[in-house]
This record gives sequence, C-alpha cells and structure tokens, in this order.
Amino acid sequence: MKTDSSQFINGIDTSKHLPTLPHILLKLVEACKGEPDTMKEISQIISKDTALSARIIRLVNSVYYGLPNRVTSIDHALLLVGTNTIKNIAISASIYQAFNQAEDSSVISRLKLFWRHSLMCATLSKLIAKKISYSSPDEAFLSGLLHDIGKLVLWVNFSKKEYAEILEPYRSKPDLLLAREARLGANHCEVGAWMINRWKLQSFIADAVRYHHEPVHRILDALPMVKIVFVANALSSEIVEDTDANFKIAKEIFGFAPSEVEELISLAEEEVKQVEELLEIDVEPLEISSESVSEKDAAKQKDLVRAVRDISLLQGTLENVLEVNGEESILKVVMQGLQILFDVHSILFFLYDQERDALVGKDGVGCSQDVLMNELVIPVQRKKCLLAKSLYERKPIDSFGHLTEVELSIMDDQIIHLIGKEGMLCLPMVAHREFVGVIVLGIDEARVSHLSEEINLLTMFTNQAASAVDAENVRLARASSIQSERLTASSAVARKVAHEVSNPLGIIKNYLKILGLKLAKDSPAQEEIKIINEEIDRVSAIVRELYSFSKPRVQQKELVDINALISDLIKITHESLLLQSGIRAHLNLEPSLPSIMTDKNGLKQVVINLVKNAVEAMPEGGNLHINTQGVSNSQGNNHKEGANRDQQYVEITIRDEGSGVPDSVKPRLFEPFVSSKGEGHAGLGLSIAYSIIRELNGTMSCESDETTGTTFKIVLPTEKVQTY
Repeated sequence: MKTDSSQFINGIDTSKHLPTLPHILLKLVEACKGEPDTMKEISQIISKDTALSARIIRLVNSVYYGLPNRVTSIDHALLLVGTNTIKNIAISASIYQAFNQAEDSSVISRLKLFWRHSLMCATLSKLIAKKISYSSPDEAFLSGLLHDIGKLVLWVNFSKKEYAEILEPYRSKPDLLLAREARLGANHCEVGAWMINRWKLQSFIADAVRYHHEPVHRILDALPMVKIVFVANALSSEIVEDTDANFKIAKEIFGFAPSEVEELISLAEEEVKQVEELLEIDVEPLEISSESVSEKDAAKQKDLVRAVRDISLLQGTLENVLEVNGEESILKVVMQGLQILFDVHSILFFLYDQERDALVGKDGVGCSQDVLMNELVIPVQRKKCLLAKSLYERKPIDSFGHLTEVELSIMDDQIIHLIGKEGMLCLPMVAHREFVGVIVLGIDEARVSHLSEEINLLTMFTNQAASAVDAENVRLARASSIQSERLTASSAVARKVAHEVSNPLGIIKNYLKILGLKLAKDSPAQEEIKIINEEIDRVSAIVRELYSFSKPRVQQKELVDINALISDLIKITHESLLLQSGIRAHLNLEPSLPSIMTDKNGLKQVVINLVKNAVEAMPEGGNLHINTQGVSNSQGNNHKEGANRDQQYVEITIRDEGSGVPDSVKPRLFEPFVSSKGEGHAGLGLSIAYSIIRELNGTMSCESDETTGTTFKIVLPTEKVQTY
C-alpha cells in the first residue's frame, strides 16, 4: 500500500454501518422470530449479503472470541455467535437503516445492482473452486462476496451523491473507476483489503480483494484464491461487449473451454435467481429504471420501517412483564399492552392444562367475564372449537374467516356471545414448541381488516407473552421442586427428633402427675398443671406429625371458645416467654364472641407461632395487642367471595410494636423456608400457620411497616351447631 493512501485509509471510519437491502433485512428479522431450527434459513440469508457477512466475520474473528483458528465460513461463524447475537445484529442493522439512512428508491436500485454482482461473483467463485478441486469452496464464496466491500466503505464515508458521481459513469470501465477513486485517497480494492486485514483472517481473502482488478499477466503467477476471484469477477460482468474478453481470461488462467464457462455462468445465474425469488428482490438491468420497480422498493423500505416500529413498540410495552411476579400479574400487563397497542378491550385468556389436555378459562385478570371463566374448559384434541384449532395449528384464526376458512361450533358462538362482540380473533400462545394457552380478542367485523394488517405484530406480542408465562411456570415448578426436596430432607431429621423427644415428654408428664397428687385438689395450681398437660399432649402430637408436615393435616374439629383458648395460651406463656422478654400482653376480647367448630390444636399452634413471632420482633420489649371480634359479610368485609351476605366470622388480630417485615420478604411471607428473622430460623412457622388457617376455610393476612409494627389478622367462619 502506498504511503499517501495509507494515511487516507487509516482515517476511514469503520464503525459506520454498511448498507443492506431492506428486502434482506425484512427476511432476516422475520427469520429471527422463528424457532431454533430456522438457523439454516438465517445462515442462507446472511451468507447472501456482503454487509451482513462482513459484520459476522469481523465479530467472530475479534479479540472477544479469541479463537485459535480464524473462521472464514458463515455457517461456522453463526454457530459460534449464536441466535441471540444474530437477532441483535438483524435488529440493530434494521433500526439504523430504517431511520438513519432513509434510502430512496434510486439508492436501493444501486444497492440491488451491487448486491447481485457480489452474489454472482461469490457463486461463481464457489463453482470454480469446486471445478478446479480447490480445498475451500466456502472460503472462495466468501472471498467473492466481499470482493467489492471497499465500494460500500467508500459509499458510507463519502456523501452518496459524491461517490455516485464516480461510480455511475465508470461502472463498466474499472480502470477509470480505480483512477477516480484514487483521487479520493485510495481505490476500493485497497480499502477492502485493508478492512479485511483488520479482521486478522489467516487466509488469502484480503489478497483476492486487493488484486481482483489487476492486469491478467500479473494474475497468472498468483495463488489459487486470487485467480478464482479474479475470473469470477470478470465473468460476473453484465457488460455484453466484455463477454469474449472475459471468456478468454477464463481460458488463459484456468484453461476453461467456452462451453465450460457457459455452464458455470448458467449454474450461477440459476442459483442467484432462486435467491432473488426467495428474498423478493427484482434486479432491473442497468439501462432500465421503471417506476413500478421503484414503487416496490419504496414499499419494502416502508415495510422495514414498520417492522422496526413493531420491535420498538413490543420492547416498550412488554418491558414490565420482566418486572412482575405471578401469572395473574403477567397477564394483566399483557392485557394492558393489547389495549394500548391495538385498542382492543374485550380480552379473554385461556391457559393450557396439560393433565386435562384442555384450555381452561383464566379469571382474576380484570376481565368483565371473570365470574364465568373458571367454567370454561375446552378440549384441545377434538379441535372443534376455534381456540383449540388455533392452538393445535399454532396460527391466528378469526371467526369471520378472513385469515383462514372456519366453521363455527356452538362453543364458538357461546364464547363470542360471552365476550360481547360480533366475533373473535384467537391468538395461540406457544413457547419452546409447548402449548401455553390462547388469547381471545373480541372484535367487530369492521376491525378485522385493520387487525389483519397488524397480525405480525400481534403474533410477536403473543409469543413474548407466552414466553413470560412459560418462564413463570418454570420458576414455580423449580421452587416447588426445591421445597419438596427440603421437606423430604427435613422429614428424615424429624423422624429422629420425634423418637428422641417422646421420652423426655413422657418423664415430664409423670412428674406433673406426681406433683398434682402432692397438691390439694382445690389448689389453683391444679388448673395450671391441667393446661401444661394439654400443651405437652399437643407437643407430642406435633412431634409425631413433624416428619410428614408436608402432607395435609388431619383435622379434629370441636366446639372451641376462642377467648378462653387465647387466655389460656397467654397464661402459660406469660412467665416463660412474655415476662422474660419485657413484653406486656393487652387482651381486648369481645365478651359475646360465639364459640366455633374448629381444630383446637391447629388453632393453638397458629396463635403460639404468632405470639412467638411478636416477641422475637421486639427484642427490647414492648406491647402485644390481641383482639377478637365477631364480623359478617353484611358489614362490608367480604372475607370469602360469593359467601352468604349474612355469614358470620370470628376475627383475631395480633399486633406487635416491632420494626416490621422487610419489603423483600412481604410478597413471599407465607411461603415455606422464607423468614424475616435471619440465620437460625427455618422459615416454616408462618407457612404452617397459613396452611392451617386455609384448611379451616379461613383467611390470614399481614400488614406491616417500620412505624406501626406488624399486625396479623385471622378470619374464621362460624359454623352452626346442630341441636336435637
């Protein structure tokens, strides 16, 4: 390289994006939306474009990957960088070209001619390499594809008008073109070779690029790769007047007969034509510039802008999905996205139940039809309903037959009637090829054509929603598995504990019996001994059940005086627990509180757990408040949805003056193995208490902050006692 051109080339900005046809970018973005097996399709698209191939090869041969052997095959490069990187490249290239370049039709026409010539040269290079038994036909293809990359680099570093004034008049006169380019500072051969050398490829690709416009007599002494690209470039010329001269070049360098050259060109043109059809690219001859072609190019550019807009909209709308926990929260965000993006407000969710192989209506996400959703169960295998058909075939289906022919079933009519619109659009939710569910949009026929135009965006949106729901299900399954493993391990330890604890408990009971015999029958201590005996019996029962605490408890219901139960528990914990910790208990128990049929031992366990929690929350002492009162649904409490308005409840509140529950723990407070007390606590107490209350058809809730402390509220239904 000459010194003066070296200075010019070193000043070239290589960070600028090289232009790609919108046709190719659209196909690439579409392919990147697909399943993992579309890698082959992605490879086929990228390997046919100079700018995209250059970007991939540069990336994979960068210091970041640090590969010992340099990669010169697009297929190999794609396997190394992975699908996520390819998607990023596709999207970033599309965004840049859609908004920064704003190519007009004339520019796209020039790009199409450049693209076709590069692809023709690449294909001929591969065919020639195979014909002469060259060891690396894939490398020859890449060399041919990149042979004119210097033109793209010059194109983006100078104003397009300035370089076009050089390129257009001398397109068919390479010698004059090189001379005019040299006036800029360097010709495209030098620039292209310099750029490829920066990738540090251990191959002769850079040499093939550098020498593809050299005189024939100099090429005769070159290595095979240079000869291959030189001949392929000559045979790729669309200038009819040069045909005989180019045939002579092929004969002089490789000894090819005219018939052999014609066969090579025919095979290459057929392959390029297939690619043109696949990518929907119409390349007009040099002398033709029809208005119809320009309109098609403009349409492709608009489609590219629309595709980029869709990606941007999805990114912004679904960002919140990553920040929420729980299936219902995710679906609520998805519902909001549908309302914002598509102005659709009648939305139903059906999630796939694998055990039943059916779609089940999902309530609790804000649908106006929530009350009836749990009753909707749609078998998938029968495929009689549009929802099942949409999921099974993995494609959107509307009840009007715009997307595909349909025959409505009675169930379809019922769902349309339920959603309150003229018809519906079913969007299948599929993640990693597994069924997740179906989103049903209620629509009137006038909106169908508009939503049909947005079907690609709707599909992308639905796929993202499906992935979010699927990820949440996987998270819950893993959490359940971990909890199960912990419970199994704890059960093994618990068996040993149960065996060891039973003996000292028996000894304590014997001593209490002896103590009771020594005291007078009317001694006040006899009542306290009775309470202690009851608690020892309860501890024995807990220890026996400890090894299987993950299984449902066997309830033994009896008529229980809640006020008496709480008073007795405070008595036995006063000296041993409250007094030693500086805790003062304040009882506000409603005198007229009715007795309820419930599990006495279970309820004792709950109250003891909550009292102990309160004591541990106040290490410096404080006040413990326990209140009871009777309430009913008619008072506006609505403790159980759908319950009789006159249903009576007993409400127990236990409040401490501690520092409160950390915000990070609140959402999972009642989950097993979650504790706010630090090390040394298993985190099972609240989980067990919560489970017991749920088994008693009650509710348990918690309100907590640093100022007021923590309040646990238990609400239990009263049951009428049969009298005869």
